[in-house]
Amino acid sequence: MAIDVERSGAIAVVTVNRPEALNAIDVEHAAELRDRLEELAADEAVRAVILTGAGEKAFVAGADIKYMHGLGVLEARRWGELGHRVGALLETMPKPTVAAVNGFALGGGCELALACDLRLASTSAKLGQPEVNLGIFPGWGGTQRLARATSLAYAKELVFTGRMVGAEEALARGLVNAVHEAPELMTKALELCDTLAAKGPLALAYAKEAMNLALQGDHAESLETEARLFAMLFATADQKEGMAAFVEKREPRFRGS
Repeated sequence: MAIDVERSGAIAVVTVNRPEALNAIDVEHAAELRDRLEELAADEAVRAVILTGAGEKAFVAGADIKYMHGLGVLEARRWGELGHRVGALLETMPKPTVAAVNGFALGGGCELALACDLRLASTSAKLGQPEVNLGIFPGWGGTQRLARATSLAYAKELVFTGRMVGAEEALARGLVNAVHEAPELMTKALELCDTLAAKGPLALAYAKEAMNLALQGDHAESLETEARLFAMLFATADQKEGMAAFVEKREPRFRGS
């Protein structure tokens, strides 16, 4: 199977397993990734998802250019829509998603990382949107998410020039949240997800929904959504448990209800 899913308690690790092609994604792998993410999004036992690539060289080196070379306009539109669906699942599923960027994250690979809530990179990671060198531009959400993660001017620089950036520059510009030595990357990603999995899953889901509105839409409407979701949490057992645990000076036991 080209898309592997392994469970570690409440954490699911999704690995694009095509190291002979630097984990480049064609339509079959993209569809498989979509299907696995849809399953994980609906699985209440999973409280956090890590996305990574097999091997030591690449997270996802991009879309498979050999596949894309023969696409016409309609096929390219369907290809873009498939990538958008994968990105939307990472961005909107009601649980945190973490990209463990263990090497090249270029083109569609960078876009998949950007769709995740948090991004950890190895010191050897290289990120970029080099599509302009192929006569196209990012079509899996990169024109939108890169600007939101960094700044519009910096996003334009990377998209217009197609240049790759190393892990330290990515960290300095907000493209990744943290950088770790390669042997420690997955350990750090799992530790982060252990922390997230211990939080109230409904609180995280509602927080994610509200925060995804922060850089889009009408500000007043987004604040109204925040107020509505905040109030709804007071009808949950998790809210009662969390506040009771605080008063009783113990660790809360959240159940997602």
